[in-house]
Amino acid sequence: MAEVKHREHDPMSEAVRLHARHRGTVQMMPKCPIRGFGDFAIWYTPGVAASCRAIASDPDRVFEQTNRGNTVAIVSDGSRVLGLGNIGPAAGLPVMEGKALLFKYLGGVDAVPLCLSVADADALIDVVHALEPTFGGINLEDIAQPKCFRILDTLRDAMDIPVWHDDQQGTATALLAGLTNALEVVGKSIAGLKVAMIGMGAANVASYRLLTAWGLDPAGVIACDSTGILHPGRSDIEARCSEFVDKWRICRESNTEAVVGGIAEAMRGADVCIAFATPGPEVIRPEWVQSMARDAVIFACANPVPEIWPDLAKRAGARIVATGRSDFPNQVNNSLVFPGLFRGVLDVRARRISDEMAFAAARALAQCGRARGLSPEAIVPRMDDPEVAPKIAAAVAAVAVQQGLARNPITSEEVERQATERIRLTRQATEMLLRDRLIPDPNDTETDEPGGLPS
Repeated sequence: MAEVKHREHDPMSEAVRLHARHRGTVQMMPKCPIRGFGDFAIWYTPGVAASCRAIASDPDRVFEQTNRGNTVAIVSDGSRVLGLGNIGPAAGLPVMEGKALLFKYLGGVDAVPLCLSVADADALIDVVHALEPTFGGINLEDIAQPKCFRILDTLRDAMDIPVWHDDQQGTATALLAGLTNALEVVGKSIAGLKVAMIGMGAANVASYRLLTAWGLDPAGVIACDSTGILHPGRSDIEARCSEFVDKWRICRESNTEAVVGGIAEAMRGADVCIAFATPGPEVIRPEWVQSMARDAVIFACANPVPEIWPDLAKRAGARIVATGRSDFPNQVNNSLVFPGLFRGVLDVRARRISDEMAFAAARALAQCGRARGLSPEAIVPRMDDPEVAPKIAAAVAAVAVQQGLARNPITSEEVERQATERIRLTRQATEMLLRDRLIPDPNDTETDEPGGLPS
């Protein structure tokens, strides 16, 4: 079958050129005034010693005297980057820089990409634990399963700052919001819903956990990994059940009709297909979409290429199609969640991120979508919607305060106000840099030196 034209332009065709031109996507800039030589005595030696002594006598003053309270580490070992697999920490760095860009532009959060060359899960745990004095939060990213589950669980318990695995929790939270609004559009409820889950890596395992906690009946779920449908007879998973704890639990509690086979069988009669699988475009076939229930909803969220092109899925009968990409309608991606969520937990200095805080983020995101008006082409707002991150921040912060997880229990109204202002200032600063050509235009032929330096 010939490839279907699915977009006006291909962002990947420009990525290498522009990443090289700008030498990446983020940099560090001063945030304090430098009025002259004398100011260095304040910001560095000898004046800085007074700030050091203040923190030594009262450790909580680190959030007052430094930028720690607005700084997140984006940590990856490069073992599962996007849909590209184990390409290593250096090759994963562009993704982490891009994520840092989204953190800043969408949430006003300073984020530091940290791609680690580590041998195993224990080494990564040790490194991240040792980073705690510098950061207000940890965002784990692009770490292969099953080690990603143990890394997250261990660090959440060991650290006194929030630790979040975006491929698990962020993706699941965005998916929950998208599903909530999609069901409203098609007139179905979560009760009695039949769901096919394609690809059982970190994203779908976390989605299963969050959706069933939300009210989805596991009996109506048919999950399928690269070997086939999950069921109690999957001896390959049972043999490694201590590693794949969640997958083995899904084998035992889902698929009560004991369906066997592969993706085709999993999708037959399903109301919803949630795919976080191998990048497509022919992982899901049109005839399998045709076998789904009336008003079917498809989340084809593999990156960089969805499991099926949206236009093919629509022609095959799907009512709503979402992907993880920004160049299609209905982008259901963790980028909708993490900027606002971290904005909220940082502002109240939360010690951890609970499932209830993820639910609050999903509800806020879904509400933002409803406020814009729902349709088959718009079940969630765009990630650059300026109201999304402040609304999520306020919702998450309120739950953190309610659960006693906040060290700075300010009101949700104040969190939303602060978030809105931080994001406004970040976008205003970016516009100024563009206007003054300190960030060169991609088509500016007068600036052709690497890194955007004037020629």
